[in-house]
Amino acid sequence: MDSSFDIITDEEVQEVRSALEDGDLCKATERISEYLEEIENAPLNIAITGESGTGKSTFVNAIRGMDDDEEGSARTGVVETTMKPTPYTHQQYPNVTVWDLPGTGTPHFAAADYLESVQFRQYDFFIILSSERFKLNDIVLAKEIQAMNKKFYFVRSKVDSDLHASQVRRKKTYNEEAILKEIRDNCINNLSDGGIAKPQVFLLSCLELDKYDFHEMQNTLEKELPEHKKHIFLISLPNISLPILEKKREALRKEIWKLSTLSCAVATVPIPGLSVAVDVGILVKAMRNYQSAFGLDEQSLEKLANKCGKDVSELRSVIKSPLVVQEINKELVLKLLSKGAGGALMLAEYAASNIPVLGSMAAGGISFGTTYWMLLGFLKEIAEDAVRVLTKALESDV
Repeated sequence: MDSSFDIITDEEVQEVRSALEDGDLCKATERISEYLEEIENAPLNIAITGESGTGKSTFVNAIRGMDDDEEGSARTGVVETTMKPTPYTHQQYPNVTVWDLPGTGTPHFAAADYLESVQFRQYDFFIILSSERFKLNDIVLAKEIQAMNKKFYFVRSKVDSDLHASQVRRKKTYNEEAILKEIRDNCINNLSDGGIAKPQVFLLSCLELDKYDFHEMQNTLEKELPEHKKHIFLISLPNISLPILEKKREALRKEIWKLSTLSCAVATVPIPGLSVAVDVGILVKAMRNYQSAFGLDEQSLEKLANKCGKDVSELRSVIKSPLVVQEINKELVLKLLSKGAGGALMLAEYAASNIPVLGSMAAGGISFGTTYWMLLGFLKEIAEDAVRVLTKALESDV
């Protein structure tokens, strides 16, 4: 059976179970709703800092899946264009904000004053960018951030430019892996000499975000972020590689039990029509979220097609699920619900006997099974279609 049932925490089990044992179904349902709300609406504030000219604004755009010339993108230029902390909201997830902070490379820069002026307390973590070697200002700033108990990560940007320059100069001896190691070692040694213990440096190109150390950085952030921030961080990442699509699939899969348990709880309330109405609402919202997370809504498909120089019809041609290309609304979900009883019955008995929360809610087992079965199936289909679409988008026409 699917291991996503394991995602339920001891604390959540105890709270919901206690409410059920007290006969307080409203409280149990309320707690599950709160858990979902906390995950879906958790604010995430990412601060991007470093000296001017390191590519901060381009990185702000890239991490939001945007090009520099798109409406709503951070302003970029060869001189410092950010004079005060500027928030850029994620287009699809408004609770995710990437902050473009002023450059640190000024004669009067003082780390403590800088952090106070940019209101450091509001950020979940800092990314310190450098396009060359990390300098004294970067080291001083990192120490101040650490002293204030905040997380920071070093990103060495523009490595694609370094590689290109090396390729031009060293036509016979060019070795990409050796050059990247040389850049990384130089950065680490420089930071260590400055008093940063065990510095971790990620090599990136904002123009080719999926290359080099991006996935390593993503994995590090995922491990170190609090649970309620981790989910929204993963879901908001741009769909630039197959590993990211798989991470999103896993993150969304782990939330299905909560949606299904909420459906189950409502099913035990003896109000005609209430269960179906709630199930429809849960399914419509979740399925739309999946469509958006994987970039298979119409706007995202057109954007990807333009970015990769493809016709959007080429991308649509590899989508196999008939559900993915339809408008997800109440009418569609009602049709699917009428066909979902078979899968629901298969899961109902397992749910009642193996999930602690549901032991005293067996009457809602069918509702749990229907919601769980439908969401798991739709997630599988849309994730597989997302892989096909991205593979097609990245396919060379040569």
